[in-house]
Amino acid sequence: MAKLTKKYKEALSKIEADKLYSLAEGSKKVKEVSFTKFDASVDIAVRLGVDPRKANQMVRGVVTLPHGTGKDVRVLALVTPDKEAEAKAAGADHVGLDEYLEKIKNGWTDVDVIVTMPAVMGKLGPLGRVLGPRGLMPNPKSGTVTMEVGKAVAEVKSGKIDFKVDKYGIVHAGIGKVSFDADKIRENAQELIQALIKLKPTAAKGTYVKSIYLSSTMSPGIAIDTKSVN
Repeated sequence: MAKLTKKYKEALSKIEADKLYSLAEGSKKVKEVSFTKFDASVDIAVRLGVDPRKANQMVRGVVTLPHGTGKDVRVLALVTPDKEAEAKAAGADHVGLDEYLEKIKNGWTDVDVIVTMPAVMGKLGPLGRVLGPRGLMPNPKSGTVTMEVGKAVAEVKSGKIDFKVDKYGIVHAGIGKVSFDADKIRENAQELIQALIKLKPTAAKGTYVKSIYLSSTMSPGIAIDTKSVN
């Protein structure tokens, strides 16, 4: 087991063992226990009562965080020439098509989100081995495959994130920065949790939201009382 650092132990001492914090309390506490010298990200982990191996219990969706993620999201717009101006005006960091497809083929993936058009998806198929493992493959369900390229780019830039339950039934997402006010962290977390609740599969039985943890980069997790968010 890795040895705990002095700063980590100090952060851990500020969290009451076995206590379930309300979402409002946890949003304040996550700021208190952050000890990095940089503006750490605030993350949430929600364990759901689903079996993601079953297609009818897969939970996946998108949500626009009211206060954004605090992160400068790098967007690549893979579009035809007639859509380039629209993508650039919306704030895309990289815009083009064939030259970027070639760069990706050679291993370049220095972006956070790729937005494209239905007509271009056929060209992206062969690049699935590069984009898939990095979570970069555009998907109509997440709004990143669309003819409304400008709108999609603007939404991603303003705080729209997509999420997907992992094989352990947990949804992980970045919901802000430690520099955010506690209320903004709470409201962003609440927005994501409500989106998850709305997506509850009819096949899911028993307790749906099993546990919620808030943490910042390298900090210990803070257990949140699920009753405080329902």
